[in-house]
Amino acid sequence: MQVQVQTDDHIDGSEAMNRWIQDEANARLSRFRDHLTRVEVHFSDLDAGRSNGADKRCNIEARAAGRPPLAVNADAGKVPEAFTAAVDKLVRALDNDLGRLKDKAGRETIRTVDGALP
Repeated sequence: MQVQVQTDDHIDGSEAMNRWIQDEANARLSRFRDHLTRVEVHFSDLDAGRSNGADKRCNIEARAAGRPPLAVNADAGKVPEAFTAAVDKLVRALDNDLGRLKDKAGRETIRTVDGALP
């Protein structure tokens, strides 16, 4: 699973922050590792540098093999809080989406292209 981190001009995209984001994403999404090919994390400052509450936004797009991409976002006062909230939303979305690939009894469903799970 590849994790890409991008920031806008108003967020400090230091190497330490990128490494932390990649490590956290790999840890929190580890159970989906077999399904995910790429995770893109985008940070932006909604107030363009002015501090005004929940002005940091984290958008995460996850690409699962053979599935349409899933995108979530979260706003918070600090970058780590925005990332944590967004990755929690992504885990719930992946559970929901990938859970549909099997029925309640754990059998494959017709929702896959050729009957094979991604």
